[in-house]
Amino acid sequence: MSFKCGIVGLPNVGKSTLFNALTNSSKAQAGNFPFCTIDPNVGVVPVPDNRLKNLAKISNSKKIINTNISFVDIAGLVKGASKGEGLGNKFLSHIREVDAIIHMIRCFDSDDIQNVNPNVDPVRDLEIIETEMMLADLESIQKRLEKNNKKILEDEQLKILETTLDYINNDKDILILKSEFEKKQINQCGLLSLKPKIFVCNVDEQSIKNGNLYTKKFISKFGQENSLIISADIENQINELDFNEKKNYMEMIGLKETGLNMLIQKGYQILELDTYFTSGPEETRAWTIPKNCTAPKAAGEIHTDFEKGFIRAETISYDDFIANDGWVNSKTNGKMRLEGKDYIVKDGDVLNFRFNT
Repeated sequence: MSFKCGIVGLPNVGKSTLFNALTNSSKAQAGNFPFCTIDPNVGVVPVPDNRLKNLAKISNSKKIINTNISFVDIAGLVKGASKGEGLGNKFLSHIREVDAIIHMIRCFDSDDIQNVNPNVDPVRDLEIIETEMMLADLESIQKRLEKNNKKILEDEQLKILETTLDYINNDKDILILKSEFEKKQINQCGLLSLKPKIFVCNVDEQSIKNGNLYTKKFISKFGQENSLIISADIENQINELDFNEKKNYMEMIGLKETGLNMLIQKGYQILELDTYFTSGPEETRAWTIPKNCTAPKAAGEIHTDFEKGFIRAETISYDDFIANDGWVNSKTNGKMRLEGKDYIVKDGDVLNFRFNT
């Protein structure tokens, strides 16, 4: 599986600039006027993982295949979007299709870049977007709970929608629902307000290391856990450099990780994902799975036949595979295990599946 992140925010906060930087492309038009992006742009990016190169070297693999992440650049939302203002509901529907939402928040001053609001206020800007998502959810829930539509809802989904409606109408924190219902059932409801979120504070170069007054205000309100400080302009500059130039430039400005790496790490965290590997002479490959995934389900990521005919999984931890120089020595030294249907695959496991055809 790969996962899809939608980049949302008010117009002219740097969404398309970040998208172009993350996907190393110029697919998204970045312009100094509202609604520069009309249709969503989609970019598929390989997930960097140094473990792949190490595994491939030991297995003498002909090729390396990363797992992927998709970024979607969604047009700027404005106050009243749920009622059709700006480009309205069309773009709210695009957000429903993503696994996680990247909230792009303007945390910089600039006389050259238009602001749809009279001043820079990251807290207000996020609250506008969150309110529009909640209002869109409210309208969607009301339609789905109408008498004729109720019949096609599963009992658990009906309960989630009714509870969410009660929470929205009574101004309760709907995020509590995540602890009351199963993640899979919540995802199937497609509610914007309950999608996992990453907050990106888009800053200028001077603020990249320690933030600024805007980022401090934002983080004091919404917390540090899912907040990242990134400069979309700097990410674009980094992409134009070769490896050594990139390394030197990042050291000079005090940047330890690229924005892409930070977003991927945070995405894996909030979506609760792990990576396992297959490695042999033909290829070394990374596979993304949900945390607490059983071995047969992990096998199904390769092919459904692997899951249906699953027998056992030859299993070596990444560290043991490297320390023992591959499959043969790991088996000889007792580091390879045969795991059955109930085995929970761990991040970094190197697997070879035995199955019936």
